Amino acid sequence: MIHSAEFKNNPKLYLFLPMYYLLWADLTVTPSEMKVMKKLLERQKWLSKEEKKFLLDKLNLSEFPGPNELKAWRKEIKNVKKNGYRSPIDLGIELVKQHTNGQPISFDGESIQSLQEAESELGLLSREVGYLFEQEHSTITSRYEARSVFGVESMQSILDGNQAGLIKKIKETISDQSFAYPEYESIKAQREQVFAWSKALAEQGFGSWAFPKAYGGKEDMEGYFTIMEALSYHDLSLVIKFGVQFGLWGMSIYFLGTEKHHQKYLKDIGTLELPGCFAMTETNHGSNVRGLETTATYNHQDQTFTINTPHKLARKEYIGNAAMHGQMATVFAKLMIDGEDFGVNTFVVPLRSKSGEIVKGVSIEDCGRKMGLNGVDNGLIGFNEVLIPKENMLDRFAKVNDAGEFESSISSDNKRFFTMLGTLVGGRIGIPRSALSAAKSGLTITIRYSNERMQFGPEGGKEVPILNYRMHQRRLMPPLAKSYALHFALKYVTERFLNKTEEEAKEIEALAAGIKAYTTWFTTATLQECREACGGKGYLSENRIDDLKNDSEIYTTFEGDNTVLMQLVAKSRLSEFKEEFSDMNIFTMFNYVVSQARTSVTEKNPIIVRSTDEEHLLDFDFHMKAFTFREREIVASSAKRLKRHIDEGMDSFDAFNVSQHHLVNVGLAYIERVVLEQFQLQINNTKDEGCKKVLTQLCQLYALHTIEQNKGWYLEQGYMEGVKTKAIRKTVNQLCWEIRQESIALTDAFGIPESCLAAPIAMRK
Repeated sequence: MIHSAEFKNNPKLYLFLPMYYLLWADLTVTPSEMKVMKKLLERQKWLSKEEKKFLLDKLNLSEFPGPNELKAWRKEIKNVKKNGYRSPIDLGIELVKQHTNGQPISFDGESIQSLQEAESELGLLSREVGYLFEQEHSTITSRYEARSVFGVESMQSILDGNQAGLIKKIKETISDQSFAYPEYESIKAQREQVFAWSKALAEQGFGSWAFPKAYGGKEDMEGYFTIMEALSYHDLSLVIKFGVQFGLWGMSIYFLGTEKHHQKYLKDIGTLELPGCFAMTETNHGSNVRGLETTATYNHQDQTFTINTPHKLARKEYIGNAAMHGQMATVFAKLMIDGEDFGVNTFVVPLRSKSGEIVKGVSIEDCGRKMGLNGVDNGLIGFNEVLIPKENMLDRFAKVNDAGEFESSISSDNKRFFTMLGTLVGGRIGIPRSALSAAKSGLTITIRYSNERMQFGPEGGKEVPILNYRMHQRRLMPPLAKSYALHFALKYVTERFLNKTEEEAKEIEALAAGIKAYTTWFTTATLQECREACGGKGYLSENRIDDLKNDSEIYTTFEGDNTVLMQLVAKSRLSEFKEEFSDMNIFTMFNYVVSQARTSVTEKNPIIVRSTDEEHLLDFDFHMKAFTFREREIVASSAKRLKRHIDEGMDSFDAFNVSQHHLVNVGLAYIERVVLEQFQLQINNTKDEGCKKVLTQLCQLYALHTIEQNKGWYLEQGYMEGVKTKAIRKTVNQLCWEIRQESIALTDAFGIPESCLAAPIAMRK
């Protein structure tokens, strides 16, 4: 085009070259663009009829310029762009001057006006057009990069707290070459590797860590939870295998048995000489443990128990360690004496000999391949009249005396049952801590990759890291903030659990149930986001997100289905159960219901509901008041709803059933308030100013993002108006933008060993 006779005869045609380049740069000229250009050319009185036809023909698809021609056009334009001209019109005029050897040249006013109108209609913004022809286009987005205003080691010290020494020891262990991730040829090979790793940990004393010193332990339950959390940076099958052996099997003997059981079993459990199982769940009964159908019938004549599975659907199902390695099991079964049911109790039942032969009367079936955790040998166990000695009943809370009579220091069947289960609530501490480690690993891999993966840049500029994109920050920064929030909340729940008094037991059991549900839901959602945020790389097994995602998926139903657990939390919030824990009958909540229905207070300051002041939106006090208001109002609303149903004659069970969705929100609002409370307390106690600054931003992001997620509720309640929720959205965006710079350092502070991350996309260069 630029070398054609028309241009040589009339250099003024160069006036249109920038427009033509910009139109063809998008590969095609649309009908609407053609219409604009045709109108423009018709208005140019200085063009001959032949020149107009030539220029119109060059807009037809058949005249599409080849790549070499486009490059030539661009080169022509860039030669004059050096002088700083911005608009296509200015660039065109300068081209004309260049090709007329600087001779005076002018265009009439109508021509210039028509060009300006066409430029506007075509959407050719002057500044953006200029970027197309720059050597390098630098923007705020392209210049943004990782930095840190705090010391990574200082932040890691805050996260590790008093467990820093043990965490370091565990990380050194799982970083050893013997713990390198292998390629498995079969499930059997994977299970054997996980068993070998468990044995290696037991040999170093980690398995018996929580046991009494007399049996090889350190009597350190906090340390046991720390071990579970740190191991979760490695392989989650190992974590669950470890937890089944030393947590469920070992702790059931410790907490439900007495000295004779401790002496007989604990040392061998702690060294993994005696692999075992925790056999509670049945095919037909999971959450409703009181409905278990396996029986333990007492035999007076020889002082034994007969363990029996009455039918196929009463088999113990999904029992870890059962399919390959378990030699004994803590079996939960209904105690039957002279035909009378004395409720669920626990018994030690042999499964295999040391050589692996299955005990007579015991049947074991492999659960087979699962969605994840295939290093754990889950199985189904059935019992056909299996005899065990009387001393195999774990008798801390109940026993059968020498006269063959049932005895217990706790008279209430329900209280005894829930006291027994309450001693095992530690699993609801260990599982969320493990889940959070998995989420931290996923976030570390994804944020590192997102900081290096380059993507579309500005016109005329270089590509930029995808982590610089606001939407990508929106996907990853709130989960990063929430992971920090949950870290401190789980520390708090652990401390409460370890130091609980009898009066606090039910409250702490509900708190543990809620934090377990909230954290594992978070992990599942976060790892899905991580997978998507890494694109195809996240789908490759070598980058570990698939293992993290699949292995942690079961956590939402481990230790109780999350939805059921949140209803348990709601019951705790609705009433202080004095006699029974988690009973479906709700007669004991009547007084609370009535009082809450009367005393619910509205906090709707006309100024505050509309305030968009940045200082106010970032204020901790505003956040806490908003969370507390939501928690209180949802509890009050649930109480009123239950009361109304019951007043209208509905059975209490049905009233609870129709209110379940509302009750889950009661649990969520309570846990979110506790999490925020603990995050703010941690910041108040943080001395390091750099760490305090970034923790404050993380806390603000957690709070405002949570409010944003619940903005519909706040708008319905009149607690906020649209202008405020919009301002909150804007503030969340800004916090994500600011925290993005700190995100690499914030994930480094997790201190995850490089050998455990093991994802090529996350490796340090």
